[in-house]
Amino acid sequence: MVQRHDASTLHFDFRLEIGGVLVSWAVPKGPSLDPRDRRLAAMTEDHPLDYADFEGRVGDGYGAGTVVVWDTGTFENITEKQGEPVSAEDALAAGHLKFVLHGQKLTGAFAITHTKMGGDDKFWLLVKIDDDGADRRRKPALTQPESVLSGRTNEDFED
Repeated sequence: MVQRHDASTLHFDFRLEIGGVLVSWAVPKGPSLDPRDRRLAAMTEDHPLDYADFEGRVGDGYGAGTVVVWDTGTFENITEKQGEPVSAEDALAAGHLKFVLHGQKLTGAFAITHTKMGGDDKFWLLVKIDDDGADRRRKPALTQPESVLSGRTNEDFED
């Protein structure tokens, strides 16, 4: 699932359910359907599964701002090493996870790869793999701000 989070800056919280938690990355520009785009993804703390449908206002302090569920669906791990399947947990530990999204806004294969940009361990790159879900023209992160659950936008939750 992906939450659109308007905190100190607008970003997208990209979350995959792995090992009973939502493994999470903050993606400043949002996921892209264009395989030419490389999206910075800063790994954040894992979130509990019951956070997956949260929409509303996060109070003062860390993460303060508004949140909507921008996309939801399932994912299928397709990571392999030497032709053998690799578990999502092992792929994350190795720094490269390849998966297919079955979402309402995001579909098709993606990869997220660990990078040590600037010597910082939290940075990853999120990339759309060129397949039937790729679309170089459609920009859902820019043109579809509404929640897939409620139809509301972040602005609907502002004071």
